Amino acid sequence: MYAGGGSGELARSLSQVSISPIEGQSGWLVRNALTDRLGAGKTGDAARYRLDVRLDDRVEGLGQLSNDAITRERRTLRARYQLVDTQNGSVLLDATAGSDAGFDVVNSEYAVIAAEQTALENLSQEVADQIVTRVSVRLRQKP
Repeated sequence: MYAGGGSGELARSLSQVSISPIEGQSGWLVRNALTDRLGAGKTGDAARYRLDVRLDDRVEGLGQLSNDAITRERRTLRARYQLVDTQNGSVLLDATAGSDAGFDVVNSEYAVIAAEQTALENLSQEVADQIVTRVSVRLRQKP
């Protein structure tokens, strides 16, 4: 699929994908990861494709003690995305990606916040990888 490396046909197609702004901190993280992986804007040409992404970021309690204290949480990041051909407005790909991570809730509030943040950073990378893989397969199939 990646024949030719950075100068191959797929790499050139991926670099022609512009990424629409995505809301929130999770959106910023996912957009940066996508930009890194796609090489968006490297060619300097006008983008042929546009990637629109909407995120759903949730944190929910899982483990619960008899005093109703939460002992474990799960962070879930889901993305709905569309790859649009800007020349004719057609949607080439409409799909979803997602991942989740669990972490312990401990007595230290700082440790819990750090665990939530680390989980978000890791989930952002995972979701970006899933999106790039699907976009790559779709662009490879395009005549």
